[in-house]
Amino acid sequence: MRTDRRWLRRTLRTLLVLVIALVTTLGGYIGYVAVRQGQQVTLPAPTGRYPVGRTTADWTDHTRTDPLAPNPGMPRELSAWLWYPAAPDPGAPPAPYAPGAWSGLHVGGLPGLGETSFDDIRVHAVADAAVAAGRFPVVVLEPGLGLAAPQYTTFAENLASHGYLVAGITPTYSAKLTVLNGRQVASTPTGDPQESDTAAMRPVHDRLVGVWAADDRFAATRVAALDGSGRFAGHVDAATTVYLGHSFGGAAALQACHDDPRCAGAADLDGTQFGAVVHTGLDKPMMLLASQSSCVTGTCRPGNTDEQSGRDAARALLAASTGPVWSYRINGAEHFNLSDYGAYYLAAPIRLAVGLGPIDGDDALTITDAYLAAFVDHVARGLPEPLLADRSSPYPQVDVERTAS
Repeated sequence: MRTDRRWLRRTLRTLLVLVIALVTTLGGYIGYVAVRQGQQVTLPAPTGRYPVGRTTADWTDHTRTDPLAPNPGMPRELSAWLWYPAAPDPGAPPAPYAPGAWSGLHVGGLPGLGETSFDDIRVHAVADAAVAAGRFPVVVLEPGLGLAAPQYTTFAENLASHGYLVAGITPTYSAKLTVLNGRQVASTPTGDPQESDTAAMRPVHDRLVGVWAADDRFAATRVAALDGSGRFAGHVDAATTVYLGHSFGGAAALQACHDDPRCAGAADLDGTQFGAVVHTGLDKPMMLLASQSSCVTGTCRPGNTDEQSGRDAARALLAASTGPVWSYRINGAEHFNLSDYGAYYLAAPIRLAVGLGPIDGDDALTITDAYLAAFVDHVARGLPEPLLADRSSPYPQVDVERTAS
C-alpha cells in the first residue's frame, strides 16, 4: 500500500511538471505569435523607374449572364484593382493594403489569429495618384482559385513601376471573398468547386477556366475604354495586352491569350493548365514559372494521379504550341510563395496549411518579380532581356528548364 502511494505521488508530480511545461511553452508561443503578427511588414520594393498609383473600380459585363452566381440571370460583375505608373508625389502616403471590407481576406476572415494585420502591411502605391506622362501597355492579372487580386500586390506594383497599367481582377463567386459596391461577396459551389481530384474534375475546370478567361478579356476591353476619358485618357496602349496569373489564374491567362488577337504573351505562375488551349496550343510567347514540387512545366515525376494529370496537360500544351516558351522552377518555393503570403507573417500551423516552402518569402517574390518584368518587357516592348536569354540563372534557387533564345 505504501509503495502504491509513493508511485501515485511520483506520477502526479510528473504530470504536474508536464502540465506546467506545456502551459509555459504554449504561453511563450502565443506571446511570440502576438509580437510577430503586430510587427510592420513592407512588401518588396518595385524595381522600375516609375512611382506607382492605385485605384479600384466595379465593372459589369452586361453581355454575359453569370453562370457562377447564386441566382439565375445576373450579369457578370467584377472588382478591378488598377495599378499604374504615377507622377511623382513625394509627400503622398502609401495606400492601405486591403482597406475596408477587403480585410475579410484574412485567413479565417478575421485579423489577429496568427497573421500580420493588413493595417501593418506597407505597400508602395499611392491611392488615386495622378498618372505619369506616356502611354502604357496593359497587363491583366488574375489570382489563384479562392484568392483575390490584392493578394498579388507585390507583382502588380513592380510591373506598374516598369511602365504598365495592371488590372487585377478578382473572379466573383470563385474567390472566397470579393467586394462589389462596398459589400462582401462570398464564393459559390459552382464558382469554387471543392473536389480535389484534378483528373475527375477536369471537365468542370475546363468550363470554369472559360469563364475566367472571358473575365480577363473583358477587363482588357474595359481598360482600353479608359483611354477615352478620365484619369487614364491618353495613357493606355490598348493595342498591347499581356495576360498573367497564379494557379488557376495562370491557366485562365493562357486561355485568354489564346482567345484574344491583341495578346502579346501570357505567363502562368504555378498553374495546372485547363481549357481548349491545352490541346490547341498557344502561338504567342508563353512563360511557365513553377514551384519546386509543381508539374506545370511538364518535367516533374508525378507521385499521384493529380500530378500525372497536370504533367500530361503541360506536355500536351507544349507539344501543341508554336510560340516561344520560357520555363523556370524556383527551388525551395511552394505554391503560395508566388503570392503576397510569402511576405508577411503566418503562425506555423497556418503557414503549414497554406503551403509555403523553406525559401525566404521576399526572395521568392523578388525572383518572380524579375522574371515577370523581363518577360513582359520582352513581349510587350520587344526589349532584349539577358535574364530570358541565359541558360543559367543569376538566382541560385532557379532552374532554367526551357529558354526560347
